[in-house]
Amino acid sequence: MSPALKALVAQIAGWIAAFALARSGVLPAGPWTLVATQALGAAAAAAALRSAHWWLPIHLAFTPLAIAARTLNLAPGWYLAAFCILLFIYWTSFRTQVPLYLSNRPTADALAGLLPERPASMLDIGAGTGSLLRRLAALRPDCRFRGVELAPGPWLAGRLLLAGRTQVEWRRADLFSEPWADYDLVYAFLSPVPMAAVWQKAVAEMRAGSLLVSNTFGIPGHEPDLVVEVADRRATRLLAWRIPPRHAPK
Repeated sequence: MSPALKALVAQIAGWIAAFALARSGVLPAGPWTLVATQALGAAAAAAALRSAHWWLPIHLAFTPLAIAARTLNLAPGWYLAAFCILLFIYWTSFRTQVPLYLSNRPTADALAGLLPERPASMLDIGAGTGSLLRRLAALRPDCRFRGVELAPGPWLAGRLLLAGRTQVEWRRADLFSEPWADYDLVYAFLSPVPMAAVWQKAVAEMRAGSLLVSNTFGIPGHEPDLVVEVADRRATRLLAWRIPPRHAPK
């Protein structure tokens, strides 16, 4: 079941549970009791459907905020504007389950230490606003970098941020549509959901001996060859896998 369909089913289940309890007389009278019961029911249904954990607070807040918003008497155009802004920033995150994560400067410094000492090439998949590549380009002007980002808002921010950085190629593209064969290092800061597919693409396309590096999120069934602890507030961990030869078991 897709994440969007799970969300719809959870909301419907929450309303069914709320109305059933209200008709049975279990719930005290009052609209906000009904709304709170629906929110709790939707969150419980989402948990039962094994939705990603970040869906739970969304379900808890969705109906109460929707009801509260009706009391503000806002013109419909404001809701459309808010939707367009969120779509501009997050694009298809509801489908890919990859939210916008930004890598900080200590992470960029640690990642620079994983690049070969010789002039090398690196691909950042899901590159956000390009802030990581901007820092890496300053640290390693001898290297070649490419970033891909699908959401139009972060991509546009990256294009502005990376203006004048001739060693950085900035593309709006899906991370799985981009060839990975020509890079010494591929960096990902995504979510747990796509990591199995990321590994399959990496071992199918990347050169033997090159590095796949994931910020925070592991690959199911594959222990990293190297873990770098980043000294930042997040306690970031960079997990690195050395790509095996094609004939080796994967």
